[in-house]
Amino acid sequence: MPWYKKLHWQIIIGLILGVGFGIATTLSGYGWFTDDWIMPFGTIFINLLKLIAVPLILASLITGVASLSDLKKLSRIGGKTVALYLGTTAFAIVIGLVVVNVLQPGHTVPPEMREKLQSMYETEANSKSEAAAQQADRGPLQAFVDIVPENFIGAAGNNRNMLQVVFFAIFAGIGLLMLPKEGSAPLLAFFSSLNDLIIKLVEIIMLFAPYGVFALIAGTITSIAQDNVAQVLELLSALGYYSFAVVFGLVFHTVLTFPLMIYFLTPFKVKEFFTKLLPVQLLGFSTSSSGATLPVTMEIAEKEIGISEEISSFALPLGATINMNGTALYQAVAAVFIAQTLGMELDLAAQATIVLTATLAAIGTASVPSAGIITLVVILESIGVPSAGIALIFGVDRILDMIRTVTNVTGDVVVAAVVASSEGQIVQLPAK
Repeated sequence: MPWYKKLHWQIIIGLILGVGFGIATTLSGYGWFTDDWIMPFGTIFINLLKLIAVPLILASLITGVASLSDLKKLSRIGGKTVALYLGTTAFAIVIGLVVVNVLQPGHTVPPEMREKLQSMYETEANSKSEAAAQQADRGPLQAFVDIVPENFIGAAGNNRNMLQVVFFAIFAGIGLLMLPKEGSAPLLAFFSSLNDLIIKLVEIIMLFAPYGVFALIAGTITSIAQDNVAQVLELLSALGYYSFAVVFGLVFHTVLTFPLMIYFLTPFKVKEFFTKLLPVQLLGFSTSSSGATLPVTMEIAEKEIGISEEISSFALPLGATINMNGTALYQAVAAVFIAQTLGMELDLAAQATIVLTATLAAIGTASVPSAGIITLVVILESIGVPSAGIALIFGVDRILDMIRTVTNVTGDVVVAAVVASSEGQIVQLPAK
């Protein structure tokens, strides 16, 4: 196959052209044209992916759980998956804390710029603080209560409730697993057929991917610049060291931790594995959403990498909802950065609180753009740092959100590969 027909190259070309187009329209004062006539196609692309995310999770998880031989196997696979997700998330947070304590980016922000940033993004900070306050007022077990929906139709109607859909799908799959085969066969056949349909729809949607990525990136550039490139340069000069600290931590975790897991815990060749994973990473970068990327993640994991459908259909939907390595690492860096900028020193106990709180918060973080900001407020409150400090990082959050989503989706597939390898469920794909 010629290189230009490969999906990841088409997406890369779309991404590069989108950056160029976004910068050009911003400099020429035609950012409105991108917003009105280009960005809508990117929104349509994301909406198409979100459209099939819920039925995909429902069909794949129900068939995946019900196909297991018994509940012991489910608990074994589920235990490995959750343990790896939590373990890699905690390790990512530790990396973030080490990076931010060594680089200390908060000490580089001039006082006048700190005041300007706080005034510029005061409204956004207040709205996020109010949303986080509503979460903080809930009881200690409310997070577990929220996992169980009182109305499945209502849960399925909102992509922010993915964890509730996951719960129902696993619950229904367990029920089918316990039924006699003659009783479960009709429903299993239906969900299996639905799963096949969704995979085919993914293939159709991905034909539009390069154009969707082009539109998304161009729209992102103009929304950040807002026809004022000088504002972007000013933000980068003030927050560049902070952004570098976040990106350094994310890149370190993505290019070192995950490849080591693949090398030592799976039979895959590292270079080949990550080459096949590239379309998922690029799409995660463009959409800033693990949930929107999920349909493509599952298709690549099964058809290109060779993870069995049984493992993929369980681990990946679960990972899109509870595995937020990149988000947790960013929250650790951001929390300490804000404290440093405000002249507050965090002791070892406070940073241990960050590890615990960020690990638990990552489970409940919605797999949508910028959801990590709300849980960051919760983390700040837990260590006694004023939540209004999030105004300091709003200016560059959109860019960093795109990068940390790459780490999130990479972690999903790496954990799925490790679990599949431990269960002997690596599918031998035919040579192309």
